[in-house]
Amino acid sequence: MNTRHFPFWPKKRPRTLPPVETNLADNLRVTAQRFSDQPAIVYYDTPITYARLWSHVEALAGWLQQRAGVKAGDRVLLDMQNSPQFIIAYYAIARANAVIVPINPMNVTDELRVLLADSGATVAVTGQELLPRLQPLLGDPLTHLVVAAYSDYLEHETAIDLPPAVAAPRADLPAAGDRITAFADAIDAALAPGPMTARGEDILLLPYTSGTTGQPKGCVHTHRSVQTTTLGTPYWFGTAAPGGRLLSVLPYFHVTGMTIDMNGGLMAGATIVMMTRWDPATVLSLIERYEILSFTAISTMIVDLLAHPAYHASTLRSLMSIFGGGAPLPAAVSRELTERLGLTYTEGYGLTETIAMTHANPPDRPKLQCLGVPTFGVDSRIIDPDSLKELGAGETGEIVIHGNQVMREYWRQPAATAAAFVEIDGKRFFRTGDLGYMDEEGYFFIVDRVKRMINASGYKVWPAEVETKLFAHPAVREACVIASIDPRRGETVKALIVKRDDADVTADDIIGWARAQLSAYKVPTVVEFVDVLPRGATGKVAWRLLQEQDARRMAPSRV
Repeated sequence: MNTRHFPFWPKKRPRTLPPVETNLADNLRVTAQRFSDQPAIVYYDTPITYARLWSHVEALAGWLQQRAGVKAGDRVLLDMQNSPQFIIAYYAIARANAVIVPINPMNVTDELRVLLADSGATVAVTGQELLPRLQPLLGDPLTHLVVAAYSDYLEHETAIDLPPAVAAPRADLPAAGDRITAFADAIDAALAPGPMTARGEDILLLPYTSGTTGQPKGCVHTHRSVQTTTLGTPYWFGTAAPGGRLLSVLPYFHVTGMTIDMNGGLMAGATIVMMTRWDPATVLSLIERYEILSFTAISTMIVDLLAHPAYHASTLRSLMSIFGGGAPLPAAVSRELTERLGLTYTEGYGLTETIAMTHANPPDRPKLQCLGVPTFGVDSRIIDPDSLKELGAGETGEIVIHGNQVMREYWRQPAATAAAFVEIDGKRFFRTGDLGYMDEEGYFFIVDRVKRMINASGYKVWPAEVETKLFAHPAVREACVIASIDPRRGETVKALIVKRDDADVTADDIIGWARAQLSAYKVPTVVEFVDVLPRGATGKVAWRLLQEQDARRMAPSRV
């Protein structure tokens, strides 16, 4: 086991934490008993107490069991933006002993159909603005849809500029018998759930990631694996505490926002000052108004925040910590945080397969543009991706991880599971597909990716999936999708396209067409038409060559 980093371990922290064997929903139940009148959430100036939050979780869990027929182990789709209803639904599904399938709300109907078929979910909870995407799937395969209006939890006047989906009043639902139910009606039914029986080894969560083929893969996480990062992440950073206020804007369907803000904050008894959509002006206002102590953000958000006209150093005076990842923070922005605000952006590293954090910088000894060190109980090493031989300090290879937070398997994909793990010294290590190295002090740095993946502001985009969609366009003969350097997003999606003979199409035409076929973060932001795509000896398109050429052209614009 790598121990080089032990001399730099966070002060007053143990090296390991014991595994948690209880249902994740039990965390919220206990917190609600301890701090019943404490606000669990402040949603655009409306506080929601822990007691009220838990009562709504219980009611929805009872409705799912008694009205939707959800049984232990059943998968339930959760397709929603950050909102009180997201938290209620997430914990209600866990309370009902079922499996949460969190979905990116940017997914379109065809993408949702694939995910429903793979997961086997027949019940979904969604926001009313997303209903048109799920309604075509009602009856096959969905049997029940619960539809939320975020504005139902706006009970106090606010001067905050609300996102459209939040400001929208509850709309009339389509007539569909008892197959479509308003979220508020499910809560008002006040049905009591059965016993909480799911525990540590039972499946809790099935978040989806994609492989190099672009086919989605469900990551099987148990209550124990999710509890590992739920407990470890706030304890590592030392920020979430009873009554402490944290600003929460990272999406909860994604493991970082889910783990650090939602699960970690609720376990600790903190108050989550929640935003549905990113808006730097609102962030600055909320930090100052609620004297926010901690803030989790990807680096592009920090860049946006410090560049906003409303930003001034005194606005952020309450902050004690900012942490995140997704892409390295530009050095100039880091200096602004350190020199003017006395803050350090503490970066960490994790994956959907590890339910977020496995590495993080020690809060009292971070390194810039660094993944950090392996956290509580994590054994992480660098291996040669071909020979699987363990490598030493300074040598570049694949990052592998062993720990309680690592997923059990890929859902119903034994071949993919077998390929994703390797045994070293009698331990089962997950192969991250990320190339990196470890320095002499045991800090990890990322270099490249073994897998062909684009990381756009923390969102994973798989070129093969985008290419498949582009090939369906009548003007496209060939397409190659690469990662292009973007000073704001880290990487962005670029498509190089060979047009069909005499095709009359523009780059804007392609981009506009793609928006109707793909989630917004997968849509190419740059389209370049070429006469031919280079190929290797086997006839495959030489995507790496194209990516390297693009990187050289873009190098002067790197921040």
